Amino acid sequence: MLESKKHVFWEALVITIVIFLAGLFLGMLIEATNSNKISNLYLQSEISLSDATATSRLIENQNLDCEVIKENNIKVANRIYEEAKLLELYEDSGKITDTMKLLHKKYDLLRALLWTSNKQSLDRCKNYNLIVYVYEYGTEDTNKKATQNVWSKILLDIRTQSYDVLLLPIAGNQNLTTVEYLIEEYKIEQLPAVIVNNNQVIYELENATPVLKALNKV
Repeated sequence: MLESKKHVFWEALVITIVIFLAGLFLGMLIEATNSNKISNLYLQSEISLSDATATSRLIENQNLDCEVIKENNIKVANRIYEEAKLLELYEDSGKITDTMKLLHKKYDLLRALLWTSNKQSLDRCKNYNLIVYVYEYGTEDTNKKATQNVWSKILLDIRTQSYDVLLLPIAGNQNLTTVEYLIEEYKIEQLPAVIVNNNQVIYELENATPVLKALNKV
């Protein structure tokens, strides 16, 4: 009887160890996979940054057709949006690393670059709209976090339904000189805030109506 109990105990112990090691290995495998994906995303962000820099130099060319400007702006912004969204998925799935934080900062800089490069073309071309959403990255305030989630969904819906909208979400608390300068230039008093076509700042957004009104779509 005693031998039987010992046998059962050792069997249970072996099974527990096997399950623990399998879980540990799986965790390490997932971590390594995510690490590789983050590395690839970092390389892609370098390409996007170079592309956006070159685009910003060309975009203010007075000889460029406004339709070309609109299509290329929206294409670049949408690509950056999808890359940054992928980064957010990695952030939500585990511990936020320093590399992830740097990547997030780079995408904020990319969007700020697009924001500044569209100043003159927005005045010259009337065939597209610019929505800049400035928010607080990594906030611990649950109310603000909930508010920002709602705003993000509203603005994404507007972008999805309107082919002529350039949407640029930018974290306003990343200690980026360019972003801080733009916040000062547009006299943004609090976060989150939405700037429509560089001439109207919105601080209250329960639904899409305020933005659509600013876009003259209602």
